[in-house]
This record gives sequence, structure tokens and C-alpha cells, in this order.
Amino acid sequence: MNILMVRSKVKTAQVTKVETEIKRLFAAIQQAQPQGVHYASCRLSDGETYVAMLKLDEGVENPLPALPEFQAFQENLKQWMAGPPIVEQLTVSGSYQLF
Repeated sequence: MNILMVRSKVKTAQVTKVETEIKRLFAAIQQAQPQGVHYASCRLSDGETYVAMLKLDEGVENPLPALPEFQAFQENLKQWMAGPPIVEQLTVSGSYQLF
């Protein structure tokens, strides 16, 4: 099982905007209810670094890029970030109902 993890540090002045837009994005995902998608966004204790994790069920194409809210979030994120994102592929060695 593979998980895509993206870490992004945002500019301090943009944290409130990012929080608002994450809520908007997840409301759109909740409304669309895409099947086979497991997606989360978490803010780390520094208050400025976010970690997004995406798991797709076997054979499922990522439907998130088709959502207008996802497209807008990705476009705006370029302005909000304090540096380039770090993208990593995680291989789950063990999980209890998380993935």
C-alpha cells in the first residue's frame, strides 16, 4: 500500500487563508464523495507546515484534480508557500484502520 505525502510550509501571513481554503476544499470533497479516495491535511505544531496524505484504492484514478475547488487550491498554494513542497511516496508497513 502506497501513500503520497506532501509537506508544505506556508508564509506566516497566509496561515488563516490556507485554513479557510482547506475547509472549503474538504467541504467540496465531502459533497462530491469520491469513491476509493482517502485524503487528509494536517497542520504541524510549528503552525505553518502542512502535511497532506493521499491514498487511492487499487485501480482508482485520482478524481481530486477534476474538482474546481482542488484546482483553485493548488493554484493559490503557489502564492501561499514559503518554499517548495516536499513530495514523498510512503510505503505502509503496518496500519490499524488509518489507511
